[in-house]
Amino acid sequence: MSKTSVKKLYEQDFYLWVEDTVNKLKARDNENLDWENLIEEVESLGKSQRKAVRGFLVRLLEHLLKRCYVPMSDCYRGWEIEIRNFRQRLQIELEDSPSLKGFVLEILDKSYQMALDNVRDGYPDVYFSDVFPFPQDVDILLNQKFWEE
Repeated sequence: MSKTSVKKLYEQDFYLWVEDTVNKLKARDNENLDWENLIEEVESLGKSQRKAVRGFLVRLLEHLLKRCYVPMSDCYRGWEIEIRNFRQRLQIELEDSPSLKGFVLEILDKSYQMALDNVRDGYPDVYFSDVFPFPQDVDILLNQKFWEE
């Protein structure tokens, strides 16, 4: 397959392009690989995983804030379930890519600000701390029941 037709394949049938690329990688056929699109796709894998981690972290922080600060006992169970779900999703991502633990710490402040903006919109009469109220430790954040303290 010519380089032009490989690039066309990428545009016309992505799944077929993936199969073709995998076969070429297995055969060590470096000469006929669509390097430009392959590099782009591998880079996007890392970006999508980081995006997922950021999304799960913001949602986790939203629910932690609600559970710890919003005095609505009829909602506690639902928020605790959501906390567990988002913690599990984050743990799965971090098990697959432990190096993302550093990324979590890197984005913690910005993610907290996003979560804070979201919960303040939903609960304008509730006080939420401007300062991150939880330990800046990923393992503690993913396991501790702060509302029981």
